Amino acid sequence: MGQAARTAAGVAGAAAAMSLLLGCTGHSDDAPARRPAAGAQADTRTDTKADSRAGARADTRADTEADVRAVARTGTSRQVLDVAEQLLERDCMRRHGFRFWVVAPATARRDFPYVLDDIGWARTHGYGAEQRAALRRAAAIDPNKHYLLSLPPDRRTAVVAALNGPRPEGLTADLPNGVRVTHSDTGCTAEAERRLYGDLPAWFRATRTTTVLTGERMAAVQQDQRYLDAREDWARCMKAAGQPYTDPRISRATAERGVSRAREIRFAVAEATCARSTGLSRVAAAVDRSYDTRLRQRYPGAYGDLARLTEAALPRARALIARG
Repeated sequence: MGQAARTAAGVAGAAAAMSLLLGCTGHSDDAPARRPAAGAQADTRTDTKADSRAGARADTRADTEADVRAVARTGTSRQVLDVAEQLLERDCMRRHGFRFWVVAPATARRDFPYVLDDIGWARTHGYGAEQRAALRRAAAIDPNKHYLLSLPPDRRTAVVAALNGPRPEGLTADLPNGVRVTHSDTGCTAEAERRLYGDLPAWFRATRTTTVLTGERMAAVQQDQRYLDAREDWARCMKAAGQPYTDPRISRATAERGVSRAREIRFAVAEATCARSTGLSRVAAAVDRSYDTRLRQRYPGAYGDLARLTEAALPRARALIARG
């Protein structure tokens, strides 16, 4: 679940207010766990209105009540929880005298964290340019964004404070990378998460910790010698196919800078074909599983709390969506 930083302090203008309301995500690089020495001051950062919806809120579209309710039947667990939390936030914001729209999650995107390895998908979608365009369109029509921008500055500040809480105080998580993040335990988001998950402090710690660990796991995989050896084989395959890229991240970034549709598909098909033929996708998946297992063994509390609280919240979430 995931990963964002939002703050309610110092709102100055519409751009700042929107960044605070909708959030911006930050992950640490892979690093061993470290804590401040005795008497030292921890690296403290605010983390407000934070969870996996940092990206998911952008991946939404304004829709009908019927579509929102359909999430309870057909949506993923994450989508169900997201919509339920928005419903609780909407009710809370209304009590504060503000408007708030619930938006139904769009169709889940395919995720290729290390290398694109689905040749058929690549032939149809390339690297997903049409999905990126859909996200931009959804962001452009986001009713909450337009509502916030329509308000005078003092009301924008009040909206953000009502949603996030007035100050990032009350919830704290000391992350495996040594960073301390804080969040208000008041405000409509905190109220919604408390009602949905029950144990708000445990939910806060679990989501923030596992988000950081996901980033650290991916960084570790990409530095692992098994992955690097397989990537060299992939690079030779790509060069033979006329795509002289040494890293899947480079080929993807090149395509996403705005090449033609035909060229994007050519890049993507070559990447996927070479990922399959050289075994890079298989190696990446195996190395990822090995690091995931290690992290779950090292941080059983965070992963256990996340699973426990999520499972307990799902029936409540479906009931909330059915109620509307």
